[in-house]
Amino acid sequence: MNLLFKALRDPTRRRILEMLKERDLTAGQIAEAFSMTAPSISYHLDLLRHAQLVSSRKKGQFVTYSLETTVLDDSLGWILDLIKKGKRK
Repeated sequence: MNLLFKALRDPTRRRILEMLKERDLTAGQIAEAFSMTAPSISYHLDLLRHAQLVSSRKKGQFVTYSLETTVLDDSLGWILDLIKKGKRK
């Protein structure tokens, strides 16, 4: 869960997630939305992938990224459970 919060802490990564909420995108399409180097975008995408917030698939020379919500669903369930337990005290 620490990796999840680290991934969500950065505004660039949150923007990438917002973009992927709309549709799957290639790394190049994502990079076009930012004024940073390709290696910087790759770093952000790799961190999001390790946090299991995005998945990637390679087709030829292109890598397409998709939003994954399972980790968010699980984390939100855990947080809501904590809130419920806190209110019962």
